[in-house]
Amino acid sequence: MNRTILITGASSGLGEGMAREFAARGDNLALCARRTERLETLREELADKHPRVTISIRALDVNNHDQVFEVFRAFQQEFGSLDRIVVNAGIGKGQPLGTGKFNANRQTAETNFVAALAQMEAAMEIFREQNRGHLVTVSSVTAVRGMPGNVNTYAATKVGLAALSEGLRVELKKVDSPIKVTTLYPGYIRTEINEKVKSTPFIVDAKTGCKAMVKAIESGKSECFVPSWPWTPIGYVLRRLPVSVLAKLF
Repeated sequence: MNRTILITGASSGLGEGMAREFAARGDNLALCARRTERLETLREELADKHPRVTISIRALDVNNHDQVFEVFRAFQQEFGSLDRIVVNAGIGKGQPLGTGKFNANRQTAETNFVAALAQMEAAMEIFREQNRGHLVTVSSVTAVRGMPGNVNTYAATKVGLAALSEGLRVELKKVDSPIKVTTLYPGYIRTEINEKVKSTPFIVDAKTGCKAMVKAIESGKSECFVPSWPWTPIGYVLRRLPVSVLAKLF
C-alpha cells in the first residue's frame, strides 16, 4: 500500500525537491503552495515519470490559518488518510534589528513560526484522530545558536519550531503514542531562497540536499542535520562556541 505524504511549500525549493524524491519511491503526494501554476507543472512532470503515483494539489497560503486546517482536512478526506505531513513552507526575509525593517522580520516570524504552528496543529488533529502518522518539521542549522544580522529573526523562528517539535515528542512519548515527530536541520542547500548569496560554505545543490533530507526522514530519527556531513559536527561545535568566537565567525 502506497503512503500518502503531504508537503507544504511544494512549488519550489526543498518542498519541490522532496516531492520528486518521494514520488520516485512510489509515494502518493498531497502538494500545496500559493503558486498553483508551479504545482500543476510539477504534477505533470511527476505523473509522466511515475504514472502509478497519485498526486493531488491545492492552493494554500500558510498565513491563512483557517485555510491550513481546511486544506489538510480536504487532503485527508480525498486520500482516506495521511501518513506523513512535512511542515516545510517558509521565507527568509529577515533584516538586522533596529534598521527600520520590522515588517520584513514580522513577516518572517509569522510565516516561519505562527504559520508553522498552525500546520502542526492541523497535522496533529488528523494524526491523533488516526492514532498514527509522521510529522516532519523543517528547521535549520541556524537554529543551534542565535545568529546576527539578516539571519537573526529567521534563526529565532527555526529555534521556536524545533522547540515545538521537541515538546511534542516529549508529550507523545509520555503516552506511548505511535505518532512520530522528526525535526530536520538543513545546512546550506542551493534554492531560490538563497540563490543570490555568493559565499556560502559547504553549500550543496538542491537535488543532493533533498535526497539527504528524504533519507533522514525515512530513518525515523527524532532530529537530523542534513546533509549529515559536515553539518552534524558543525552543529555540535556551534552549540559550544563562546559568543566572542561567534561574533568573529558571523
